[in-house]
Amino acid sequence: MNNSMNGTLNLEVPADLLVAAGMTLEEMRLELAVHLFEQGRISVGKAAQFAGMRKGDFVPVLGARKISIFGDEQQMLQDAAMLADLRKTA
Repeated sequence: MNNSMNGTLNLEVPADLLVAAGMTLEEMRLELAVHLFEQGRISVGKAAQFAGMRKGDFVPVLGARKISIFGDEQQMLQDAAMLADLRKTA
């Protein structure tokens, strides 16, 4: 692996790992991107970029997996309630 943090790092993935997982390299990149986003390690934009996708194409992948781009369900409900209150006062 290259030690540069400003450019591109290369990660070697053994071919037999892909075969064992039944995945292509692109599928593995997508799975890693989804996982890192779901764990809150990277933004949705960075995850899409890592997966080699546009953000507008990546978000539906998350939706199909029931992964919210807005955080956890409790936070989303609180945000919706706050927006509803703001609309009442506007």
